[in-house]
Amino acid sequence: MLTRVESGVLVSRAFKLWQNRQSSRRLNSGVDKLEVIQDVIRTESLTKHFGDVHAVESVSLKVRKGEIYGFLGLNGAGKTTTIRMLLGMIRPTAGSAFLFGKKVSADSCDLWEHVGYLVETPSSYPELTVWENLEIMRRLRRISDEKSVDRVIDKLWLTPYRNRKAGHLSLGNMQRLGLAKALLHNPDVLILDEPANGLDPAGIVEIRELLRDLSSNHEVTVFISSHILGEISRLATRIGIIHEGRLVQEVNADELGRLLQKRLLVDAHDQKSAQVELVKEGYSVSTTKDGVLEIADNEAVACPDKIATMLVNAGLPPTLLRVGEEDLESYFLRIVGVNRR
Repeated sequence: MLTRVESGVLVSRAFKLWQNRQSSRRLNSGVDKLEVIQDVIRTESLTKHFGDVHAVESVSLKVRKGEIYGFLGLNGAGKTTTIRMLLGMIRPTAGSAFLFGKKVSADSCDLWEHVGYLVETPSSYPELTVWENLEIMRRLRRISDEKSVDRVIDKLWLTPYRNRKAGHLSLGNMQRLGLAKALLHNPDVLILDEPANGLDPAGIVEIRELLRDLSSNHEVTVFISSHILGEISRLATRIGIIHEGRLVQEVNADELGRLLQKRLLVDAHDQKSAQVELVKEGYSVSTTKDGVLEIADNEAVACPDKIATMLVNAGLPPTLLRVGEEDLESYFLRIVGVNRR
């Protein structure tokens, strides 16, 4: 016969066992969700106003698992504000942000175990070394693997600087240190705000290849902001363009070539007469900043030989006849409505 005390102990143990099982189920359920949900990042009419300033206005986007999403915009377009809302750093005026299907809020602490981020200027303890800064981050994140710091230092090409104080690093190596902190815990999602800032061309290529490897070989979802379309187009699988707080276009990176405008570039010894002749034949002709005639008509672009024959018959043989394609910068500025000719 059990005493009342012994019965109480057994009940207490059984209750704790039940709690542990429930916690395990919740944990497993959370892991299952990470594996199943395809739209890892999602926003619904995400909006942020600072008084009369509409920094972000009704942005709705989706980022699938393993995708590299390039978030492109001019300075002040709303990129960083959007990222801060994604990370729960600031509260939206309206709308919602979701990570792994869970709404982002101030108490979404469990989400950050799966997210690495770098927002604006990376922070560090300037009087501590690179290794010490990362060791502090390892302990704060309760990462049991003591070798994780050495691995991420090697991965970010920081080995020659491991014992250098963070305050003595170049801007580019400070950026690498910030990326190392973001990657230390092997996150499922990386949210990076202008990660190429301060990096030299070789460094940009290294980071690009690292992010590609994480996406293609480890199914890490990358959300990366930039104001440089050329660099984003080499890395991203999908691109969203934000301007004055609004998402104005989303496009798959492999579709960009189809969207770039083409035109026929023409020159002749007597350029003025050639332009008059082309206009007389019904073509819309303008002059580029390089002083070359430019025809945007689809017919001229498709059949440049017709233009050549016409000019030769008029006694104005062309010295230049070439189909040119809009560069990525011009395309970006055209989409956001900025004329910088």
